[in-house]
Amino acid sequence: MKLFKKILVANRGEIAVRVMRSAKKLGIPVVAVYSEADENALHVQQANEAWCIGKEELSDTYLNVEKIISVARESGCDALHPGYGFLSESPLLVEACKKAGITFIGPRLEAIRLMGNKIEARAFVKKLGVPMTEGVTGTPEELLEKAAQVPFPLLVKAAAGGGGKGMRIVREGDNLKEVLESTSREAKNYFGDGSIYIEKYIEEPRHIEIQVMGDNFGNVVHLFERECSIQRRYQKIIEESPSPTLSDEVRRKMGASAVSIAKAARYNSAGTVEFLVDKDLNYYFLEMNTRIQVEHPVTEMVTGVDLVEEQILVAAGNRLRLKQDEISQNGHAIECRVYAEDPAKNFMPAPGVISFYRAPEGKDIRVDSGLDGPAKVQSIFDPMISKLLVWGEDRSVAREKMAAALKDYHIHGIRTNLGYLLQLIQHPAFAENKISTGFCDNHTQEILENIRKAKEAFGKEIPA
Repeated sequence: MKLFKKILVANRGEIAVRVMRSAKKLGIPVVAVYSEADENALHVQQANEAWCIGKEELSDTYLNVEKIISVARESGCDALHPGYGFLSESPLLVEACKKAGITFIGPRLEAIRLMGNKIEARAFVKKLGVPMTEGVTGTPEELLEKAAQVPFPLLVKAAAGGGGKGMRIVREGDNLKEVLESTSREAKNYFGDGSIYIEKYIEEPRHIEIQVMGDNFGNVVHLFERECSIQRRYQKIIEESPSPTLSDEVRRKMGASAVSIAKAARYNSAGTVEFLVDKDLNYYFLEMNTRIQVEHPVTEMVTGVDLVEEQILVAAGNRLRLKQDEISQNGHAIECRVYAEDPAKNFMPAPGVISFYRAPEGKDIRVDSGLDGPAKVQSIFDPMISKLLVWGEDRSVAREKMAAALKDYHIHGIRTNLGYLLQLIQHPAFAENKISTGFCDNHTQEILENIRKAKEAFGKEIPA
């Protein structure tokens, strides 16, 4: 088995800690980079070496390719894992790694570029015969003329978008010209590219994604699906596997479609092919994420596969150890993303100092966290504190275990979404799988009222 000598983890928080865990399991030393704001962070403590690369500005630290490559060279690293977010899908980082003789633990540059542009990705996938929604591309002016080709409602999206940014729903009677122009401006601000496109908006869809893994020898497998329909502000907050929605036939077809896309792109790492699924279980290609996903542990809990370990081994030049007919889903896993945010204020980030922190423990519980005690949640970073996961023999058991784990999760000193997640998990509609990507929009006020009533009933503060 080929192994790296030392890996630099170009990230922070829970994903940095997560990557280090798999590297250490393989006996590979790890190097952390950190900003001054993170000098006492858990990922810094758990690394074999830690290098400070600047103060607080992201452009000077976690988004600074030159500094990160410099540390990798000086510390003697022969590989770099980007985690997710920050530079994880940056062609600039991949090119810099290649120039420095450092292996990038992720897909090849051409695949990142192809799937990073949603317009090019759609054109590529369409040629493969994979289902997708009707859509048109062009400048805001061109799209205004072409919009008649796509029936309302429409979804206007940034070509280089992600994370829920650069997206607008347009219904008949809305000011399309204004939406096109504002979305293009937002895309330019967030992604440096004002290109946008229009596609048919699917009403009350499910958001279901397929995990894929490929190697440098043309082998690609899928590790089944994750149901990601529970979202707020276009960002996932609960994921589960298996999807309680799919039939075996649709599950098989979606897996085959995801593998065909990855093979055609000569994909050689962990990646995720995302689909929208309508009420009749028709599925449509949405996008491909060329990195490890936030929610990858859901797949790990039902398949028993360490996805980060596989990423590392494949990048080191080993053949994929996984065989499609040997991969199966066992039981049911649910993940909740725990955020420092205020659901009552439209989920506004709520940074501050955590005065007391105690995560739940026990059989079938997993907590991927960037902290293990009192800490400061910085306003300059994403407000996610941790990912809480549970496993059960079936969805009902897993849901009960998640409710119990949320009740046993204690974070004091700041506002969090723990109470919101608990009410959501216990909601009858969630229990009955009557969900869609609009679930939070439709039920948040009801959930907030339930939290208020619960506080009154117990006469004391409960997580919110």
